[in-house]
Amino acid sequence: MKRVVLLFIAAAFLNMGCDSQPGAAKEKLSAKEFAKMLEKESAPQLLDVRSAGEFAGGHLEHAVNVDWNGDGFRQYASTLDKQAPVYVYCLSGSRSASAAAFLREQGFGKVYEMPGGMVEWRAEKLSEAGSTSPAGGLTLQQYEKLLDGDKLVLVDFYADWCGPCKKMEPYLKKMEKELADKMILVRIDADQNPELCSQLNVTALPTLKLYKNKELSWNHVGFVEESRVREKMGL
Repeated sequence: MKRVVLLFIAAAFLNMGCDSQPGAAKEKLSAKEFAKMLEKESAPQLLDVRSAGEFAGGHLEHAVNVDWNGDGFRQYASTLDKQAPVYVYCLSGSRSASAAAFLREQGFGKVYEMPGGMVEWRAEKLSEAGSTSPAGGLTLQQYEKLLDGDKLVLVDFYADWCGPCKKMEPYLKKMEKELADKMILVRIDADQNPELCSQLNVTALPTLKLYKNKELSWNHVGFVEESRVREKMGL
């Protein structure tokens, strides 16, 4: 009986140790957590997996641009130290999640990603290198002028690489034609308007913002069906 009790206690302590996992590290970090982790690194393996154009518009200091959708990512990954941490980010987390998953499959033990990407980084007003104002980016004042008029204004923040954005694009454009007398569709490329996204707290894509008489009446993040959009518009 005493032996059974001792085994039970030992198992309990073992389970407690497994649950707490004091040495385990969080793999998905907020922008602020990501920044704190990088501060500890003198020469971080920091990958910006966006396109070259996005990278030129502003990036994290010490980051290396290796486009996830390009041809060289896998080759570059083979040159990294698997024993050292790797930090990965993109604009809003989709591409970096795919890149991080690939790196883990290749045997990298410590891969940290930032789901909020540069959108969250800029919303937190953290420092970055390079230009933060790509040519053609809308100012907040210009954005507000787009909301003038007596029609409903539906603003679609998207990116060319964003899968859910592409899935929603056909029905949004169809609605724009069918309801031209009642609504205006404004599509804004988040890659070309980082400062505006920061000012409007656009932290993920796609993001829809519906305005009635210049007042925000609905804000939605992520994929949404056409029926839901029409319902919110009352059409």
